Amino acid sequence: MDASVQPEVGLNMGQLPAERILTMADFAASVYLPWVERYQRPSTLKGYRQVWKQHLKPLCEKTWLKDTRTYHVQSWLNAIAKSDALSRNSLRRIQSVLSGIFSLAKRLGYYDGVNPVQDTRVDPSAPEAAETYAYSLEEVRALVGLLPEPAATAFAVAAFMGLRIGEIEALEWQDFRDGEMCISRSIWNGHVGAPKTRKSAAPVPVIRPLAERLEMHRLRSPNPQTGPIFANALGRPMSMNNLLTRVILPVLKRCARCGESKGKAHLKADHAYVRDPRLPQWHGWHAARRGLGSNLYRLGVPPMVIQRILRHSNVSTTANYYIKTAADDVRDAMATPSGHQHLFRVPCRNRSTDDGIGVMLEPTIGLEPMTCRLRIGCSTN
Repeated sequence: MDASVQPEVGLNMGQLPAERILTMADFAASVYLPWVERYQRPSTLKGYRQVWKQHLKPLCEKTWLKDTRTYHVQSWLNAIAKSDALSRNSLRRIQSVLSGIFSLAKRLGYYDGVNPVQDTRVDPSAPEAAETYAYSLEEVRALVGLLPEPAATAFAVAAFMGLRIGEIEALEWQDFRDGEMCISRSIWNGHVGAPKTRKSAAPVPVIRPLAERLEMHRLRSPNPQTGPIFANALGRPMSMNNLLTRVILPVLKRCARCGESKGKAHLKADHAYVRDPRLPQWHGWHAARRGLGSNLYRLGVPPMVIQRILRHSNVSTTANYYIKTAADDVRDAMATPSGHQHLFRVPCRNRSTDDGIGVMLEPTIGLEPMTCRLRIGCSTN
């Protein structure tokens, strides 16, 4: 064996069975990643596998797991921060994966001692993560009015129910009843599984105009009673990313001069493509979810109620990542009754939540520009 990778003779030597003395690479390949594959979501496995292969494996694959100390881990984190120019949040995710590796190693008898990641720190000079985007009510209205079906209804579901992209793909007509959408499934890359967290598996209120839009969409559906709400030509769940690529982006990336979509449709034009600045920008499906949280907050809905609507595990996630400061023009527009005809009403409801607040979103008219009529009441048990 290469002397450079010989295990150190130290405190741990002789305390572990020979079959549990592995290098970091062997443990990741034969124990850790298979464990993640068995017990975690496919999307989680993909992320962890990418962190291991791209950032950790080149630095520590030959290091003996049992002899790893805090200063080893700190040196890896420092090297990653220096070479990869990652944000602090990205470095924390890498740190978290490392901590998970050693936590599993301890539980399974591959490591004896305090988790060496425990006292490490990410580079404080690393840049903050880029600010995420939240759609304003005006942007939501513009997109819903501009997009063809079924893209308009799919985006309306994202913007007025706050569903994640995988939850939208997994919706079935059986889930839509009594003014609510019961969320019990999620799809990622064709894999059907449970929603992201335990609290994510919950009913979500459907505002009246969205319910009416869904009923119109039902009339256009080949199977309006059962099966996917958003189905492809084969009757299977439609990929929202395919819908984005084939329908949404071509509509939003039209040339200011000729109106043709960017790409093949514009190749024969006698002028350079210039995007029409009057069209709304696409900021991602999740920007609609953040937009719902932000817009409700601007209307005076308490963060704890927003947490229930978005189905977060804790209110700090809602407050820190899903409530964005409103731009002055948006705030002014929402304060002008003539500019908006309605927004959400949050009245008392007979069905209580854990915090005692009955939650139901209900607009007074339709998916037009909105003003707020807000009532928040305690549940009546």
